[in-house]
Amino acid sequence: MTEVAEAIKEREEVPDSDKWNVEALFPTLSAWEEDMHSICRPDQKPHWPELAAFRGNLGEGAQTLNEFFTLTFDLERKLSKLFTYAHMRHDEDLAEEEHKKAHSLISIYYHDFGQELSWAEPEILALPDETIQSYLKDPLLKDYHFHLEQIIRLKPHVLSSDKEELLAMAGKALGTPVVAFSALNNADLKFPPAIDKEGNPQEVTHGKYSRYLRTQDRELRQSAFQSLHNTFLGFENSICELFNGHIQKHVFNVRVSEHKSCLDAALFPNQIDTQVYSNLIETVRENLPVLHRYMGVRKKALGVDTLHLYDVYVPLVENVDFKYDYETAESMVVESVAPLGIEYQQILNNGLKTHRWVDRYENMRKRSGAYSTGCYDGMPYILMNFQGTFNDLMTLAHEAGHSMHSHFSHTNQPYQYSSYPIFLAEVASTFNEELMFHHLMQQDLTNEQKAFLINQKIEDIRATFFRQTMFAEFELMMHQFAEKDIPLTPGFIKQQYRKLNLDYFGPEVEIDSEIDIEWARIPHFYNNFYVYQYATGISAAHALFERVMQEGESACSAYLKFLSSGNSNYPLDLLEQAGVNMRQKHPIEATIKQFDHLVGQLSQLL
Repeated sequence: MTEVAEAIKEREEVPDSDKWNVEALFPTLSAWEEDMHSICRPDQKPHWPELAAFRGNLGEGAQTLNEFFTLTFDLERKLSKLFTYAHMRHDEDLAEEEHKKAHSLISIYYHDFGQELSWAEPEILALPDETIQSYLKDPLLKDYHFHLEQIIRLKPHVLSSDKEELLAMAGKALGTPVVAFSALNNADLKFPPAIDKEGNPQEVTHGKYSRYLRTQDRELRQSAFQSLHNTFLGFENSICELFNGHIQKHVFNVRVSEHKSCLDAALFPNQIDTQVYSNLIETVRENLPVLHRYMGVRKKALGVDTLHLYDVYVPLVENVDFKYDYETAESMVVESVAPLGIEYQQILNNGLKTHRWVDRYENMRKRSGAYSTGCYDGMPYILMNFQGTFNDLMTLAHEAGHSMHSHFSHTNQPYQYSSYPIFLAEVASTFNEELMFHHLMQQDLTNEQKAFLINQKIEDIRATFFRQTMFAEFELMMHQFAEKDIPLTPGFIKQQYRKLNLDYFGPEVEIDSEIDIEWARIPHFYNNFYVYQYATGISAAHALFERVMQEGESACSAYLKFLSSGNSNYPLDLLEQAGVNMRQKHPIEATIKQFDHLVGQLSQLL
């Protein structure tokens, strides 16, 4: 008989040992409110008149600019700590009113902070060239040299002070689609139960959906797939308007800042050439037969006449079912990072097992998925919805990679360079997944267990590399349509999304009608050209992992230096210093070659 899933707990029923140690930031919400009032000064506007006191004076000399940058980053650092606490408490229970209010308040003040600073970059860029050059050479500003250099790069796309201030004022309203989608997706949507092969209803949540897609019960897989997607289909018009509103914000910003495109605007600040994006899509497109070959292997292994989209996640080895309790998974993650040295391993061990970095399990109305978060003046934190599956083990390894990246960056960089750029965000996390796979493959395994693990590695590459590239192509297409003023209606978006699925999955897979609405449930589409970085990240991580395993200590030192670099240089340059050149197609092609090799191994084992 199918096991009935354990009921989800309310937040107050979860023991402290299973929760992240958010009290290390602020012991209570009252303590947070006290700091918030002291720092944000809700009763006065402007909130930070000391910033405005510098207005019109940034050309007076390096000393003045140094004082301004020091004040700005000090305030931002304090706001970051306030925001981190509020968003973590909010994500524990998205319907809890006090935490919702705190999150909303600090979001407003963060916006106000940006608005009150909106004059600064235009004023710096309006300075005479000789003044700017003297600032770049002045030892008083050595701690802010790269920051100043990044500002100067923006000169062609920064408006006058009054216009930038107006844009900052509009930012809160323009961000409404993201907030509204999050509320709908995480708090308001309810999915009908899925029905298993014995006719028993099973609760469908975001956290449980991925588990159902991996069950050997095909009827449950299909039912969960239909439950989730048909629920989103019932809101297709509303979600379409939110999605379209988010894209129109990007189009608006491009047109006022005179970038070439939405893609160019998103990649320009970090000096990422748009060719990196197009190289990814072009190279994957050229090699889609490799993915189609795997779908053929999957269809044959499952022994089905028709391979449906709800069949593409289930493990191909039926009698191997890796299950882990949380403590076992935690220990395995720590063991797997041994190649990075004892210091790395001890820091991670203490963080997971002693300092309570992780919020472990799903509870009612908790944010779905997993992520790593934190701030400069606190430990890194990990949100999980741990269900005990192999996928959860890999997710914990992934998020631990993010957290260790944050730890090393925060420890080794001043605040202004402590947050690694988004382009690098998935490198360390994917590197740790490579370490975990390597660790597991070193165990004494049966052929069935090897086949299972290789299949999981294949699935990881498919999901992180091929699937995210498809998402990246979809995101680019939608922005390009919007830039040409082509209306983004539900029917049109579904049609384009279906075409992509047909291309990527190939002739071996039945493209079920429910997949047409899948775009409506992907939270990452509400970030600005984020998803392609999963694919570039896995490519860079694979290349760095190979270097560490082959070259040993020297490559390991270079990798740890990369983790410690934060945003002290442009991301492509930091990767190149660590040993991988993402300006070329080679890392992308090497990842595809690895995927093809693994498919060959799996086919033989099966």
